[in-house]
Amino acid sequence: MAKEGKKRKEIKRKLLNKYRLVILNEDTFEEKISFKLSRLNVFVTGWLLTFVLITLTIILIAFTPIREYIPGYSSTKLKKQATDLTYKTDSLVNVLNYTNRYLENIRMVLSGDIANNEMNRDSLFEQVKIDPSTVDLSPIKEDLNLRAQVALEDKYNLFGKVSSESALVLFSPVSGTISQEYDKENRHFAVDVVAPKDSPIKAVAIGTVIFAEWTTETGYVIIIEHKDNLLSVYKHNSALHKAQGDIVKAGEVIATIGNTGELTTGPHLHFELWSNGGSVNPTDYIDFK
Repeated sequence: MAKEGKKRKEIKRKLLNKYRLVILNEDTFEEKISFKLSRLNVFVTGWLLTFVLITLTIILIAFTPIREYIPGYSSTKLKKQATDLTYKTDSLVNVLNYTNRYLENIRMVLSGDIANNEMNRDSLFEQVKIDPSTVDLSPIKEDLNLRAQVALEDKYNLFGKVSSESALVLFSPVSGTISQEYDKENRHFAVDVVAPKDSPIKAVAIGTVIFAEWTTETGYVIIIEHKDNLLSVYKHNSALHKAQGDIVKAGEVIATIGNTGELTTGPHLHFELWSNGGSVNPTDYIDFK
């Protein structure tokens, strides 16, 4: 017991013994700063500093963006951002695919290509056709008069029997002489209208300009998108008065007659109509005289 008590007193004495830490000037040995220390004070101060450093480190990691730089750490915010970026990437891919298909359709219109897999709707009714030889198909007088009246009313109506409020009336883009007719078999999906150079070219209907640029083969070209999936195309112009994205009214001047491009032999308008991705004969709906 006496030895244990002696040891305790010795440890207590060592812990509480006072020491003096002095900082001297090396040249003059002048005392600058001095501290009174004990082993217990040094021990307690060291543990306090260690605790403070550990606490500050935990706070920095838990409540500041520094934690995101720790390998293997993934915050909820980063996960949300990654998810949002994934959705945006998918959306951009879909938009890009749609744009590529749209530009491919424009390219087909500019080059005069047409799909080879058009459906022959008449073949759908082949099995239910009635033999005309067994039916009297001679029209009566009233029927002939009605057909003539309807044909006159619908001559320039692209969409057949529709109400007068929704009918799309097409105006003549230019007055002149047709030098080359529409010929689908020879891949001439347009009518060439000869007119004096610099004559104004007008929009056939209200719509939005989706293409207005120079091309090597057909010179200055302008394409207008109308309602009901209708496109009107004007080629070989000498100048364009509208730009892509402009909204034009029916009869508004959009270009002037010219002779630009490699595939032209004189001032004229190469005019095309495309409905639902297929070419149609413009003279069926427009009077160019």
